[in-house]
Amino acid sequence: MIPKDYLFFLETNGILIGNDESYAEDLSRFPNLYVRVSLKGTCEEKFSRLTGAIPEGFQLQLKALEYLVKHRVKVKPACMISLSPPEKISAFRKRLKAIKHTFEDFEVEELILYPSIVKRLRKMKVDYRTGHRPDRIPAEQV
Repeated sequence: MIPKDYLFFLETNGILIGNDESYAEDLSRFPNLYVRVSLKGTCEEKFSRLTGAIPEGFQLQLKALEYLVKHRVKVKPACMISLSPPEKISAFRKRLKAIKHTFEDFEVEELILYPSIVKRLRKMKVDYRTGHRPDRIPAEQV
């Protein structure tokens, strides 16, 4: 038996949960579980650009948040915002708030500009708006 004061974190992109609501229902049986849904990008276009997946996959991430809320799973969204302009981030906040008002205050993820990441972004012709050098990562990003 797991002690009640233990908390388990599950980090996911949410796609499987968004595709099959029964996963959210199954997760609701674990009172010590906290789910962090890490969304890649603030919209369908950025999601596809970051992941190489079809843009519709972004909707599955949002659907996962809906299902987890519906089944009363402790959940918090996080999002990679480094490629998005302020107006896209603002629109994204509204989309999250429509799912649950507290989601407007999501956890921010930003690029860590390791040389291999910068090289890959250049090769893909992807510009970033924010990011941190590996030796200068803010404490709140760790």
